[in-house]
Amino acid sequence: MSYAQRKQMSSNRTAAIIIVALLHVALGYALVTGLAYNVAKKAMEDLKTFDVEEEPPPPEEPPPPPEQPDTPPPPQIVAPPPLVRTNTVSPPIISTPVAPPPVITPIARPAPPAPPAPPPPRKIEPQSVSGNLQGLIRSSDYPQTALDNEEQGTVSVVLQIGTTGRVTGCSVSGSSGSRTLDSTTCRILTSRAKFSPARDSSGNPTTGTFRQRITWRLE
Repeated sequence: MSYAQRKQMSSNRTAAIIIVALLHVALGYALVTGLAYNVAKKAMEDLKTFDVEEEPPPPEEPPPPPEQPDTPPPPQIVAPPPLVRTNTVSPPIISTPVAPPPVITPIARPAPPAPPAPPPPRKIEPQSVSGNLQGLIRSSDYPQTALDNEEQGTVSVVLQIGTTGRVTGCSVSGSSGSRTLDSTTCRILTSRAKFSPARDSSGNPTTGTFRQRITWRLE
């Protein structure tokens, strides 16, 4: 089938559909208008008119009285009981003696101790300027009597030193056991020993003492 023939058939079909639709619309309109007219006519015939009288309104009822609040009854006044007077005896007042406050005696604090007195100036003892006094004894000084008796020992002496530094006295504080050795020791030290004199607190020369031990030994 050609394109022109198909187009013509489609146009014919569309026209047929439109015509059928118009016929349905016309038929429906006729049915609706005729049916509505008959129904309205019948309803108007059946309708009967009559007069309606309005009833008068009922009389208005008076409003109810306002509700009174519930108020409690006033309280009853009760008279107080009569006062009964009794003779009461007040307790006796006992006075307690009050002890006087203690007397506080101030305690005297002891005075601080006095500072210690400064020590006295130190005295300078005499010093030997002859060296070791044992070196002043020579082997030739050994007494012959002590050699003969084979006497030996250690002598302790105390020398008295004068203000010039010379030995002014000699005493034996510890004997050697030989009187010859003891006396020989004092004699040699008195003649040979020399000292720087002692000094007092002011630095002035003064007398002093010097202790020494001398040993005598046989070789």
